[in-house]
Amino acid sequence: MPLGEDGNGWKKKTSDIKEHYDFKEVLGTGAFSEVVLAEEKRTQRLVAIKCIPKKALEGKENNIENEIAVLHRIKHPNIVTLEDIFESTSHLYLVMQLVSGGELFDRIVEKGFYTERDASQLIRQILDAVKYLHDMGIVHRDLKPENLLYYSMDEDSKIMISDFGLSKIEGAGSVMSTACGTPGYVAPEVLAQRPYSKAVDCWSIGVISYILLCGYPPFYDENDSKLFEQILKAEYEFDSPYWDDISDSAKDFICHLMEKESLKRYTCDQALQHPWICGDTALDKNIHESVSAQIKKNFAKSKWKQAFNATAVVRHMRKLQLGTSLEGPSQITPTSPCHGHLLPEEEEEEEDDLGNGEEESLSHYEDGRRGSTEGSTDRDSLRSCTYCCRPASRV
Repeated sequence: MPLGEDGNGWKKKTSDIKEHYDFKEVLGTGAFSEVVLAEEKRTQRLVAIKCIPKKALEGKENNIENEIAVLHRIKHPNIVTLEDIFESTSHLYLVMQLVSGGELFDRIVEKGFYTERDASQLIRQILDAVKYLHDMGIVHRDLKPENLLYYSMDEDSKIMISDFGLSKIEGAGSVMSTACGTPGYVAPEVLAQRPYSKAVDCWSIGVISYILLCGYPPFYDENDSKLFEQILKAEYEFDSPYWDDISDSAKDFICHLMEKESLKRYTCDQALQHPWICGDTALDKNIHESVSAQIKKNFAKSKWKQAFNATAVVRHMRKLQLGTSLEGPSQITPTSPCHGHLLPEEEEEEEDDLGNGEEESLSHYEDGRRGSTEGSTDRDSLRSCTYCCRPASRV
């Protein structure tokens, strides 16, 4: 149904969203959406609002309606909640639960101590959330590390799954065939353009598990066709020395998820019963130095066309805490999302270095080296493009 019609009772009509919320800061921008940090006037609660101009959605109405239909049904402690939906004559506003703990890779790099057990606990939360989705007949189809955000800055914060722009609600007995997802994380059957089902999410969880234990992706080639060939054949290795200190149980777990044949691949239920998840086979040895070094080498932040900047949320939350203790929260300057992208303060000087380089990404990390971005396939929609794989030697 086209946007603006009254068939969806869950949309609240409004003439001005700012009657309900004070806009604080732009957290990020996408091809046809902008995410804004806002405070609900009635409760003084902080939320993230995705602002979508209807004009920009002409011909893409089904994309956003699909995301709304998916999010509206979901209530799980490890999945970002769609709290409210407002519609004006010109915009659609999705009021989302604010997650303020930052991105998965950032947290791992910042840690001084990181073990297999930490990775196992992360994957258990992801499996539990994806099992919930699958039980509801929902396939995420774009699980990847940058869609995993920490709920808060607490050391023991839970992990949250975000970004449902490519999700699909299965019909009874249905299979899907649309090629979608992010190249390094998609299952072989997707690349082969064969019908596929919930098993594609389990493959992606296997890829994420692999990265969490070594810091680099199981498949990489600068040539897309060679990359796809690796994935189609499920050709990956547990390279020495990076995997020498990783348990056989962890490797067995990954092999069951990154199984080429989808019918033989572990389901979420089966994965949750694996001893690396529910038993005590995950090792407690500190692997932080190796894993964080590889994350820095192999993944770079993309500062452009970013649909959601978790780093900006973290910065704002710290600023808010400081303001509350010293001067009160009123010191934060409200910013309208209609006045362009608000660059994070500590990144303003770096922006000058990019020149015309919209096609380049700049590392978020200290080494500051540049790498190539991913292919431009499906950069619009509602996906965040926070991390991109870049060529880097692991030696």
